[in-house]
Amino acid sequence: MPEARETAVYTHGHHESVLRSHTWRTAENSAAYLLGVLEPHMRILDVGCGPGTITADLAELVPQGHVTGLDREPGILERARAAAAARGLANTGFAVGDVHALDFPDDTFCVVHAHQVLQHVGDPVGALREMRRVTRPGGFVAVRDADYAAMTWYPPSAGMDDWLDLYRRVARANGGEPDAGRRLKSWALAAGFTDVTATSGTWTFSTAGERAWWSGLWADRTVASAYAERAVGGGHATRRQLRDVAGAWREWGERDDGWFSVLHGEVLCRKED
Repeated sequence: MPEARETAVYTHGHHESVLRSHTWRTAENSAAYLLGVLEPHMRILDVGCGPGTITADLAELVPQGHVTGLDREPGILERARAAAAARGLANTGFAVGDVHALDFPDDTFCVVHAHQVLQHVGDPVGALREMRRVTRPGGFVAVRDADYAAMTWYPPSAGMDDWLDLYRRVARANGGEPDAGRRLKSWALAAGFTDVTATSGTWTFSTAGERAWWSGLWADRTVASAYAERAVGGGHATRRQLRDVAGAWREWGERDDGWFSVLHGEVLCRKED
């Protein structure tokens, strides 16, 4: 088992504006490509589980199995435990860990899942190799990541163009790859998988409620989260520029014709028997 070697910084942090979106995620809206292979007895590892909403959904889908939620941040795991407890789930467990060096024996899990994780790690191929190592023969590694350069919106906004350029620069300066979605298949093949199904999925925000929610959390994240601190601290933007970007998000959210789509790449990788 390799030694832990985190080489990237989690760009978003765990500000309320970040958790506002993370707690919205479900297995249905964020892992639909995986659900068809799940069986009631399966043992699952959910890497980068965050506040645990997807973890809890997966646990309900494997009632005779077990789901372990893993995250590098101990504090967020308390929220995940509380979410599982609130739903009366007895088949979950949570642990602090590093995807580059998973503290589990070879061939432990039927499924290893990661949503929006590989875009934030320094060695995504190495992470996939670790995920493959702890997966049983015949089991699956399932990974989904956004692709920021492929995000699109209407109407055009120079301020939101500035947001996208800034976010990608900050994420790369932190050691990550914001356009991970398009690279997942390549990374999976480099990690040794030979049976890879590559798909894509989207989130779309267009109703008044959806626009207000999506624009509001990004406006808040831009000025108040760890991302904001890293943008300023790294010399990528001034506080004034961040306020301007946040204002552009809010202006877009108020447009009746506003529309935003988030593209995700997905890979479902079967480990050979």
